[in-house]
Amino acid sequence: MSQEPTAVRVLVVDDQQLIRDGIAALLSIRPGITVVGTAVNGREAVEKAVELGPDVVLMDVRMPELDGVEAVAVLRGRAPECRVVMLTTFDDEEYVVQALRAGASGYLLKDLPAEELAQAVRLAHAGVTQLDSSVAARLAAALPHSAPEPPAAAPDLSPREIDILRLVARGRTNREIAAQLYLSEGTVKNHISRILSRLALRDRTQAALRARDLGLL
Repeated sequence: MSQEPTAVRVLVVDDQQLIRDGIAALLSIRPGITVVGTAVNGREAVEKAVELGPDVVLMDVRMPELDGVEAVAVLRGRAPECRVVMLTTFDDEEYVVQALRAGASGYLLKDLPAEELAQAVRLAHAGVTQLDSSVAARLAAALPHSAPEPPAAAPDLSPREIDILRLVARGRTNREIAAQLYLSEGTVKNHISRILSRLALRDRTQAALRARDLGLL
């Protein structure tokens, strides 16, 4: 008899009570998700994450005492096993880059539907980095046009791997990449594993940042 999968444990962090409680309530009724707590700022988020051990932290960006980006950086050291997804109204590319560099596993806007938010939590727990489509577009538009040529900047990657790295940086899932490049999801997963290994990267978040640095967007 197969066991039920363990529910994803979530901590919701937002300085506005109505939004914080609303997100927690919406997620708590979704299958496979358990809201283990809430926090009102980055400082409390760190304390609660260490105490409660959530799998995923949904973190607002601008908060008093300790903002979301600073909290992500602290959590990387104190609770490295949890994944942090920024959930905010701010789509400024500077916030996006700062959050990803600090160690966030995604950057989403608060106007997404409840079921998409629940799926984002599940994907974050599975290790998938996510960028809101409008955020990815703004990030790409903010890049300088005089970028270094990808083959010279990433000599260890094949043209196919460069294509996949570019799509990872745009926040595409393995399934979306597979559909766009006419590959199987397993092939895409293997390519991404090789990309991370060849470029000495930890995860998809670092891969997205490296792609940006290499001018692949």
